[in-house]
Amino acid sequence: MLATGDFTVFVRPFTLSFPFRPSNVEKKVSQPETECPSCLGGAMFSLRALQHLSILSGASFRLFIRGIHGGIIEGGREEANSIHPTALIHQNAILGKRVSIGPFCTVGPEVQIGKACQLHAGSHVTGNTVLGDNCTVLSGAIVGADLPGRTIIGCNNVIGYHAVVGVKCQDLKYKVGDECFLIVGDNNDIREFTSIHRSSKSSDNTVIGNGNLIMGSCHIAHDCKVGNNNIFANNTLFAGHVVIEDCCHTAGAIVVHQFCHIGSYSFIGGGSVISQDVPKYMMVSGDRAEIRGLNLEGLRRNGFSSEEVQTIRKAYRKIFMSSDTTTGCFEDRLSEVEQNRELFGVSVVCSMVKSIRDSFKGTRRGICKFRHLFGSSRDYYGFS
Repeated sequence: MLATGDFTVFVRPFTLSFPFRPSNVEKKVSQPETECPSCLGGAMFSLRALQHLSILSGASFRLFIRGIHGGIIEGGREEANSIHPTALIHQNAILGKRVSIGPFCTVGPEVQIGKACQLHAGSHVTGNTVLGDNCTVLSGAIVGADLPGRTIIGCNNVIGYHAVVGVKCQDLKYKVGDECFLIVGDNNDIREFTSIHRSSKSSDNTVIGNGNLIMGSCHIAHDCKVGNNNIFANNTLFAGHVVIEDCCHTAGAIVVHQFCHIGSYSFIGGGSVISQDVPKYMMVSGDRAEIRGLNLEGLRRNGFSSEEVQTIRKAYRKIFMSSDTTTGCFEDRLSEVEQNRELFGVSVVCSMVKSIRDSFKGTRRGICKFRHLFGSSRDYYGFS
C-alpha cells in the first residue's frame, strides 16, 4: 500500500493463511525472495523485506494485514473485503465484513461502513457518517459532508446515481460550525439526483423513516420529517420543516411550502403547489392545491376495510359536502361529526378529524381549500 497524505491507496490483496506471524514468514514461503503479487506503478517488494518493517509487530501487524485486505480479523478468521486499487480509504475508517468498494471511491476518516455494503465506482462517503449493513451507494453519489454533526444511514438502503445525501442545508439561518444531523431508517430506495439535506440547527434533525421510495430528482430540505412507506414521484420538492406522515403518495413535479403537514394515506396530484396542510386520507391537486375528495384507491391498497371506508366517506360528506344549508360554518360541521357517536366512535374518523383540528393549532397553516357543494372554492377554513 502507498500512503497519499492521510489516505491509503490499497493494492491488490495478498493471499495469506492465518495465524500469520513475522517469525514464520520464511517457513510459509518456499522462496523467501519471491516478489509479492501486489504492485502499483511497478513497485514490488518481497515478504522478507516486509519482515523487517517495524509495522510487522503485534497490533500494528494486524492493522497492516487489515489494510491490505480491507477486512476485519476476528477469532483468527477474516472475511475479506473487495477494494479496488484506485479507491482512497482513510486509515481510520471502519469497514465491516464483505464490503465492496469500486474504483475511484473515497471513504473519509470518520466513516463507519457496515457489513456487505457496496460502493460503486466514483461514489464518496465522507464526514461523520454511519452506513448500515447491506447498503448500496451507486456511482457518483455523495453521502455525508465534512461538517459538525452526523449522518446516520440505516440498513438495506440504496442511494442512487449522483444523489447527494447528508450535506449542508440551504438555509441562510444556518451558522457555520453548528452541528447538523440527518437520520435515515431502513429499506429506503433513494433514486438518482435526489438531494437530502441535514438539519439547520443542532436542536433538530432531518429524519427519513423506513421503506420509502424517493424517485429521481426529489429534494428533501432541512429539518423535514418523513414517515414510513411513502412514494414520492420524480421532482417532488419539500421545503424546510415539512412533515410527511406515513403511506403518502405524490405524483410528479409537486412543491410543498415550508412548515406544511401532509397527512397519512393522502395523495397529491401532479404539478400541485401545496401551501397549506393536507389532512389524512385526502386527495388534493392544483395551484394552489384544493381538496378534491378522499384517496379511496390509496385506502383500499393499504388494507382499509370497506366498512371503514364507508364511514370515512360519511364523515367527509358531512364536513366538506353538506347539502344542508342550515348546518352553519365549517367549525359547526366539524363539531357535528364529533358529537355523532356512530361516526366519531370509529377510530379512522376520529383520526381524520384530529388531523384537521391540529392544522389550526399554534403556527400551523390551516388546511387546503375545498369546494362546498353550494359554494365556490373560497368557502374554506384556513388562510387566503
